[in-house]
Amino acid sequence: MAADFSSFQSLGFSKDGGIYAFEEFGINDGSGLAYSTIFFIDTVKDSFLPGTPIRTGVERDTESIATARREAMEKATPLLSEHGILDRPGELAAFSPITEIGAPKDELRYLEHPADPAFGKPYTLKIEEFTVASPQRCRDFINTLKAFRLTFSEKNGEPADEIVHADGTDIPESRRCTVGYRIGGVVTYSPLAGAPIHMALVNVLSLGFEGHNGRWIAVPAHP
Repeated sequence: MAADFSSFQSLGFSKDGGIYAFEEFGINDGSGLAYSTIFFIDTVKDSFLPGTPIRTGVERDTESIATARREAMEKATPLLSEHGILDRPGELAAFSPITEIGAPKDELRYLEHPADPAFGKPYTLKIEEFTVASPQRCRDFINTLKAFRLTFSEKNGEPADEIVHADGTDIPESRRCTVGYRIGGVVTYSPLAGAPIHMALVNVLSLGFEGHNGRWIAVPAHP
């Protein structure tokens, strides 16, 4: 129970798919205090909207996760309303939490739309880890950090080798002292006018107070 794996809640997309928002929340493993963070991602630039992420945290362990989440949602409401995010939740096309036994951590194969009988052809996203030099903030703990490369190995039923994202040597400080990655899900959205967007949900594993911590990042993929 010591390690901190945040929970994930997809919020939705702007009308044209140019913005995606999600929330992660949990109890910090070091302080034992509740937190909530709401991310707004520009799916074209693969960057945060100005003034985001929106981070909240309680100051006493008697305050609940509900308090942190409510404060985060209140602060995020203007942006959520401006872009109509909650009107367009998209589809959770695949989800593989770390608790699922037997699921590969480096690959997800999925269909774009939920339906029975199913239609369309599958997509496969694969994640590959590699090491980079550890920055000063982490050198007392580990000699190298893990970085990742994300690719489509299948698109619409056809073999592919298309890079979706590739880290450089400078890993964002927000990932902390990173020891691994796993692909945890995919959210899809198809605007009425424009190309569909797939958001790859990646678990970032980092050194924690006791055991590894898990946080979420969302990477835009354009099929």
